[in-house]
Amino acid sequence: MRIIQALVMGFVLVVPAASMHPAAQQGAAPAAAAVDPLHRPLDQLLDINVRDGYVYYRALRSERGRLDRYAASLNVPAATYAAWSRAQQMAFWVNAYNAFVLQTVVGHYPINGRSSMYPASSIRQIPGAFERTRHRAAGRTITLDEIEKTILPEFKEPRLYLALGRGAIGSGRLRSEAYTASHLEAQLEAVQAEFVTEQPMLKIDRLAGQMSVTPIVSWHDAEFIAAYDKGPTGAFAQRSPIERALVAFITPHLLPLEREFLQENTFKVTYHPFDWRLNDLSGGRID
Repeated sequence: MRIIQALVMGFVLVVPAASMHPAAQQGAAPAAAAVDPLHRPLDQLLDINVRDGYVYYRALRSERGRLDRYAASLNVPAATYAAWSRAQQMAFWVNAYNAFVLQTVVGHYPINGRSSMYPASSIRQIPGAFERTRHRAAGRTITLDEIEKTILPEFKEPRLYLALGRGAIGSGRLRSEAYTASHLEAQLEAVQAEFVTEQPMLKIDRLAGQMSVTPIVSWHDAEFIAAYDKGPTGAFAQRSPIERALVAFITPHLLPLEREFLQENTFKVTYHPFDWRLNDLSGGRID
């Protein structure tokens, strides 16, 4: 009888604790067993140090050794990488990009520089962070820009660009989990759904008749057009290819009133400036 009581008490104690785990709250986090062992260290670091896209950079700096070891582990042999599935390769490069960004910021944190172009702390104040600093991954020596502009376009999947955490508020929301091949489609679907609710991504002003979009879309308009534009047909036939692609991309996740606004087809599309302020949660969220 005592054994049964102990088991029941153990169950009562354990279940609530698990339900409070951040991954359980998010609802989309992959189970630990489903995370590729290569990316499990990153998954653990993100789970602890990232909240709602913002990063505890001060805390992450104290775990620099773990982050560096994970980054070093990404330099798998080229032949190993070539044997992976397309989903594995896509998850690999998004994780690599995000880890290299974190490594870059942590290596210069706190970023106290100021300039007329970047008056607040910004990864852009780190010289050559995107275009010159080189990293090793999959047998290559590459920069962050080369991952985004040379490697990712090979996959013809524009949602990947919204999954990149550029160390900035204007990026797509950095997830508190690593990307993993077995959950990649669900994770990218979540990225697409979040696009319409995140202010740095999309701002719909019904009164002004305007839809303001992140410049990430304009940076990669060819990929968005190829994936989402069905050609000059239907109600939006007279729109530009990128506008038709954008409408197709966001419509499934809009609220009813927002869909009505689009269907009126009188809106103007603009691109707002990218917000390069550091997504730093250590000193309090920047609004």
